[in-house]
Amino acid sequence: MSPQAVTKFMTESGWARAAGVPKETLSRLKKQPSCDLRTLGALARAAGFDLVAVPAGQRSAEPMPGSLTRDYESELLDLAASGNMDPDAWRTHGCSFFMGGLATMLGSAAGFEREKYLWLAESLHPGVTTPEVFALWLRRSPVRASRFLPMAKRRKRRT
Repeated sequence: MSPQAVTKFMTESGWARAAGVPKETLSRLKKQPSCDLRTLGALARAAGFDLVAVPAGQRSAEPMPGSLTRDYESELLDLAASGNMDPDAWRTHGCSFFMGGLATMLGSAAGFEREKYLWLAESLHPGVTTPEVFALWLRRSPVRASRFLPMAKRRKRRT
């Protein structure tokens, strides 16, 4: 949430002011990443996020795929080339974390509309566009950018 807040407010001090917390709070959070729920909620609201409690069994309807079949890869390439930015349509193709990471990857590539894909990624899985979470996605994902992105660009040109 921090990168989006700094983009929105230009500085951490601006973010803290908008959240109604002392600016030292953000400094403390860098050293000790823990705070009370009221502080977290204020920072989240100011940055444009909602805090949501989700029952443990409902976090993900399905796990991230361990591998890609050619058919599934082709389906993902069609989706990437389609320009469809409907999160519900993307969720039908895989779990939110996997699809959010795919949208982040596309938003980071030349030839794809960065803002739209990053918005989609955050809609699918809040936080997936942060470097730490996206790095985790890259380690776990069966999608290899060096293979997928050139194929997605070719398919997009054909549509």
